[in-house]
Amino acid sequence: MQDEFLLVMTSCPTSELATKIAQVLVGSKLAACIQVSAPVTSIYEWQGEICEETEFNLQIKCLALNYSEIETQIKQLHPYEVPEIIAVPISHGLPDYLKWIHDVSKR
Repeated sequence: MQDEFLLVMTSCPTSELATKIAQVLVGSKLAACIQVSAPVTSIYEWQGEICEETEFNLQIKCLALNYSEIETQIKQLHPYEVPEIIAVPISHGLPDYLKWIHDVSKR
């Protein structure tokens, strides 16, 4: 299989928003599967201040060719001025799982 696969990660301030983003991305076939985490504590610097917030992480499994559309959708739905949106290549995986990502994703 010649496709490149990504694990895209983002975080949301509420579980409702995380679920909405997941439903939009899977429903539009931009992502095959999204896992929404239990609440986590994020500590970060923003505009010169140390912030501590409860967030919900999303792990988005997708084809690399869908990344730009995924980024656009997240930015449109997300309330943060600069949301976390990062991606790492999936270099190895169960072949049947990668085939499933390929089969259910928009190309």
